[in-house]
Amino acid sequence: MVVEEERDLETIDIHVNVGPQHPATHGVFRMVLTVSGEKVVDVVPHIGYMHRGAEKLSENMDYRQALIYQDRTEYLAQFNAEMCYVMAVEKLAGIEVPERAEYIRVILAELNRITSHYMFVGAFATDLGVYGTIFTYAFREREYIQELFESVSGDRMMYGYFRPGGVVWDVSADFKERVRWLCKQTRVGINDIERLLTRNEIFVARCRDIGAIAAEDAIDYGLSGPMLRASGVPVDLRREEPYSIYDRFDFDIPVGERGDVYDRYLVRMEEMRQSVRIVEQALEQMPEGPVLPEKLPRRLRPPLGEVYMRTENPRGEYGIYLVSKGGEKPYRLKIRSSCFCNLMALKEMVVGHYVADAVIILGSVDIVLGEVDR
Repeated sequence: MVVEEERDLETIDIHVNVGPQHPATHGVFRMVLTVSGEKVVDVVPHIGYMHRGAEKLSENMDYRQALIYQDRTEYLAQFNAEMCYVMAVEKLAGIEVPERAEYIRVILAELNRITSHYMFVGAFATDLGVYGTIFTYAFREREYIQELFESVSGDRMMYGYFRPGGVVWDVSADFKERVRWLCKQTRVGINDIERLLTRNEIFVARCRDIGAIAAEDAIDYGLSGPMLRASGVPVDLRREEPYSIYDRFDFDIPVGERGDVYDRYLVRMEEMRQSVRIVEQALEQMPEGPVLPEKLPRRLRPPLGEVYMRTENPRGEYGIYLVSKGGEKPYRLKIRSSCFCNLMALKEMVVGHYVADAVIILGSVDIVLGEVDR
């Protein structure tokens, strides 16, 4: 009888490139996974493929012209990016915004939050392998709102509608009627998506306890937005540091319990409902009146100084740091990107999970690469 000797199996870690061309990377982003079998033991994120140079380009345009680069930086929540920028300019130049313009801004920014979250849930479901159905549902609902955006601004994607001091022109006579219909339809769309996903046992099994991050770690990494609130931290700048007219509205701050992929999904779904509440209240309160100040200089020359303005964008805290030296152009413009900061926790969330989990963890961060590599 031959007795086989026991042998120690020699294994080696393998480096796997995911992206930048792979659709699982949500754009021009590459992560190098080090895997042992199917387990991820290390991850190195690589950014720097877009090189938009939005900050430096903005410094070579006057304060109004620089607005167009904000749309291209946050190309899924353009109104939100525009709002942060124009509020920074207004704070620097001491410009007072008419009431009606404030309400129009809030309505469009909250509807834009909804379209951004629709894009998230459609792409996220595709990451999990739910090809087609949810993506189609999400884009159908998103399209209703996009049609309103196009009619208001005249542009399909890069709106350029906000201005320092207000908005470029007033909304149409049927604006309120159309937005009321959108609010009703959005509730229907959210319910349709939730019936397909929220209690689907395969979806829950793929998401629950995956990529979890504790509240303390989330704060240490500088996470914000749904990423932070999913970890149980109820911080929302619309409530913590109310800007514009957000202190006039009643809405809840959704939070998670475990800080995992599933909680991030739930938080964003509930945030859409809360955005609908804000929009409905804004519609009821919106007054008549001008949408730009009567005496607004044709060329803005803010006095010497510096400001930092931050807003609660769909992906978290979005900040604009502006420095003026008294000229027509920003002396310095820097963007605090929520996506860039949220990516800092990617290694913490991915290591220890399977390769298939790494894809949905990245998807749950909901990055926009124009904001990451600007």
